[in-house]
Amino acid sequence: MRRILLARAESCRQFALAAVSLAALVYLSGSPVSAQVALDDEFAKEPSWKSPTSADVRAQVLAWLDERKPEDSIRKQAEALWSSDVPAPQLLEQSIKTIALVDGPSKELVDLCAKAHGTAKTPEFTWLTDEKTPAFVRNNLRLWLGKWLAQERLYDEALAQVKDLQPADVVDPATLLFYQSVCYHWMLHKAEGLASIAKLLEQRKTIPRRYEQVANLMQSDLVDLEDDSLDHISRRMNDVTRRLDLGHAGKQVRTVEDGIVASLDKLLKEMQDRANQMSQMQMRQQRQRQQDQDGDPRQRRIAGDPDNIRSLNPADISRAARAHGAGEVQSKNIGEKSGWGDLPPKEREEAMQQIGKEFPSHYRDIIEQYFRKLASEEEEK
Repeated sequence: MRRILLARAESCRQFALAAVSLAALVYLSGSPVSAQVALDDEFAKEPSWKSPTSADVRAQVLAWLDERKPEDSIRKQAEALWSSDVPAPQLLEQSIKTIALVDGPSKELVDLCAKAHGTAKTPEFTWLTDEKTPAFVRNNLRLWLGKWLAQERLYDEALAQVKDLQPADVVDPATLLFYQSVCYHWMLHKAEGLASIAKLLEQRKTIPRRYEQVANLMQSDLVDLEDDSLDHISRRMNDVTRRLDLGHAGKQVRTVEDGIVASLDKLLKEMQDRANQMSQMQMRQQRQRQQDQDGDPRQRRIAGDPDNIRSLNPADISRAARAHGAGEVQSKNIGEKSGWGDLPPKEREEAMQQIGKEFPSHYRDIIEQYFRKLASEEEEK
């Protein structure tokens, strides 16, 4: 049975991969927004966030340069990057270029993100969480690093970088919310993922179209996801495969694997319980049909003999009736000779033993009670 469930889980995993492929096709094709989405937009509440303008970001960059006081030649190169308006989708990249141009440690991080990750351990950039590092630098570089890690399928590490950031902390809040949603979706954090996606779609008219389309797919997917379902199990299996591909085979992977086995056992038990309930229901229905055919549920007539009636529920063994009478019988004249009905002690004991062999033990008690009753009546006379 577990093999069957694993096969079905693998099918669900293939479906999930197909959904990812569909997301890529949507990204390339740019299909039109549905009428329902348009209707929802009409009644949408005021967005809780907005993207900064090119002028706003340029002002942040110049303020940071004033604090940093780079050499004149470096400052001129940095200012040249902002000599004209920068399109919204390029604000993050342009800010990162500016930071890397001025700050050495930041350039090392940016150079790392320009290469494939591979199976090597990600370096620790402790200064990204140091309050001494300007917020403009650390927040946008954390987003840049988290975006790269997510693209490299390192969703755990990516989520650690971006989950605490707020839209107002970075120059590209749409990218922040999108990659937060991607990480939550892959890690099966349903509540957090739906909340992040909903916030991203508050600005569906201004965010990149690819973000909107993929967010819609992730939202539909998470809404229908049920804990410990075959789909849920298959995704965790896929996550284990991803981790092993990346060379991560530690305690966290074993924890996920143990959870998968526990979910499969739970699913098997639920299936067995349902099968037992179905079997009991069928047995009750079968008994009911038999009783309907036989008429009185307590009796049925023997075929070919309408006067012979047999109980449908006979006793398992023969036993004396539970009711007790007074033990009185009609007196009859059986003669006046003394000692009638008496047996020699030896023969009497043999008779009682024979009764015990041929009949259940409680019969002997009843018979002895009867004889004692007779003896007491004789004494009274």
